[in-house]
Amino acid sequence: MIKVTEYDCWFQKYGSAEDTKDIAAFLEHVICEEKGIIIENAAKELRFTLSFCFGIVQKSRNAGEKQILLGTIGYLNASYGFSLPKPKKEGFVIRSTDSKIIIGGADEPGVLYGVYTFVRLLALKRFVFGADVADAPVSQVRMINHWDNLDGSVERGYAGRSLFFNDNRIEFDSNRIRDYARLLSSVGINRISINNVNVRGMAKELITEKFLPKIAELADIFRPFGIRLMLSVNFGAPQPEIGTADPLDERVLAWWKDRADSIYRYIPDLAGFLVKADSEYETGPFRYGRNHAEGAHILAKALAPHNGEVIWRCFVYNCVQDWRDTTIDRARAAFDNFKPLDGQFDDNVILQIKHGPYDFQVREPVSPLFGALEKTRYVMELQITQEYTGQQIDLCFLPWMWGDVMRFDTGYGTNADNGAIRSLLACGRIEGLAAVGNTGLAANWTGHTLAQANLFGYGRLAWNPALSPGEIADEWSRLTFPDNGGQSIAGNITKILLNSYPTYQKYNAPFGVCFMVECGHHYGPNVEGYEFSKWGTYHRADNKAIGIDRTPAGTGYTEQYAPKNAAIFANPETCPEELLLFFHRTPYDYVMKNGKTLLQNIYDTHFEGYDEVRIMLDTWRGLQELLDGAVFESVKERMERQLENARQWRDVINTYFLRRTGIGDEKGRKIYR
Repeated sequence: MIKVTEYDCWFQKYGSAEDTKDIAAFLEHVICEEKGIIIENAAKELRFTLSFCFGIVQKSRNAGEKQILLGTIGYLNASYGFSLPKPKKEGFVIRSTDSKIIIGGADEPGVLYGVYTFVRLLALKRFVFGADVADAPVSQVRMINHWDNLDGSVERGYAGRSLFFNDNRIEFDSNRIRDYARLLSSVGINRISINNVNVRGMAKELITEKFLPKIAELADIFRPFGIRLMLSVNFGAPQPEIGTADPLDERVLAWWKDRADSIYRYIPDLAGFLVKADSEYETGPFRYGRNHAEGAHILAKALAPHNGEVIWRCFVYNCVQDWRDTTIDRARAAFDNFKPLDGQFDDNVILQIKHGPYDFQVREPVSPLFGALEKTRYVMELQITQEYTGQQIDLCFLPWMWGDVMRFDTGYGTNADNGAIRSLLACGRIEGLAAVGNTGLAANWTGHTLAQANLFGYGRLAWNPALSPGEIADEWSRLTFPDNGGQSIAGNITKILLNSYPTYQKYNAPFGVCFMVECGHHYGPNVEGYEFSKWGTYHRADNKAIGIDRTPAGTGYTEQYAPKNAAIFANPETCPEELLLFFHRTPYDYVMKNGKTLLQNIYDTHFEGYDEVRIMLDTWRGLQELLDGAVFESVKERMERQLENARQWRDVINTYFLRRTGIGDEKGRKIYR
């Protein structure tokens, strides 16, 4: 039976020193002579993980004994006469000689990432003595956004209360935060914003002396792990004190400069501010007749003397719409608001663009802003927390979807592949990724043990967007469920993970239809939950057809894409079928590529989705004799809830369309009238 400690995530006990006997003599002597807060922590982390994961005890070293040597490449080359090549920023080289295993970093964070990679290779039994390992992150920005509130609640949080806040004060367990920093750093995360982008109530005071000393304590814990803090700020914060937040008012600039100076006295390496403005009732520059470049400028100017950056969210749309007005298309909003401002933002402003034009739906196209912005810095925003994808009750392995996003060709490249999202990341046109986190005070961090794979997967993908979902799932499964006894636990869990997203998509909203969920809490089916709300209308189903016409004959949204993609999306015959109803109003008798009508495909996918959840649950039940009871039971309980949820989705969606159309399932399966 495999013993898995949920709290330790992908740092488990992989066996004894005997399992690393070929290099055990090296592992007993970790040497780091270079000074620096991150590099010294790298040595500490290597000693800790070797002891915790492999049972290797450090010994006193005599001259000439084998060793692991850590340091920046500049220091190692100068001090030891090595000729290690220097990788790009935050990268590393691992080299073996007869007497040394050398982990050299381009800089201090590079040494730390080299350490974690070395440990991961050992755990996966992939370290090959004598073969160089060299790697560096593709993305400059690899960020986690916490939507934690000062009262301790977490917006769209499904893993317990906040790690940082409670009862309107900063309150945290230092040991747990240190363990969290280890988890994040081990997969390459280098920034974290700790508070909700909706900065309301007392949270506006986080940037005052009332809270800054405790925030500085958090920064002190994250700093040795190469992670810099960011703070979400309210654009309208100056209003109560000086009567305005107009970005063209000199008093507002002076207010922000004074506030920034105060913050940096406490946290000199703060990465900057994260801002949500003019979105869902948040104050922004529109209130004063200004544009978003002007709004971001005021904060950028205040942060510039401290080398701080503004990350400015592009989630800006009219959230008070009239469903009767069919000319309004929320999907157009980000492009319409920000493309005309390309080139007008300060150099220390980074736009944060959601990966799709809506709001982290189960399936939506990639935003047309990617590649279209040519003179502005920007990152892509993903969502690890499962707001619309099962809320960490239903298993949904998100790297499967993110892999699709990474492969999407924006049409702005110079050859067949250069316009792909992962290529734009590789060449720096997209500077990195940010994602809404999925952790909390739950004993297993993420509520659902297998949801840890989404946090791990996000970090690995931010580091290297060319990794496949299969590679990520295999790594996480083998690290978290080590098969010390030779059983195929990890293989079965990898299979469950890789099936989970296609399965969830099948029993959820069909073919690119969005927001068929319960209003507010967003869990469970409600076909017309948002159809007549102020937030927008998303499918306009009647008894003959469903979907939004976003072609030039409709809202014109397809024209926001590069010409190649605009043509593909505007034609129902070439439009990817998983996005058909996002781009086209389609009759139920439309014949799809498999020869079946749209309606029959809706019925089939929802029946299939439920059946596939049952298979996933049966596969998990089959692991009972191989896993300790606590982990097995906790996952089984979640998957049993998922099966009931899939049944509800299947029956609600299918019944809705049967009642709308009067056309039954050609296979005669039960649909409720």
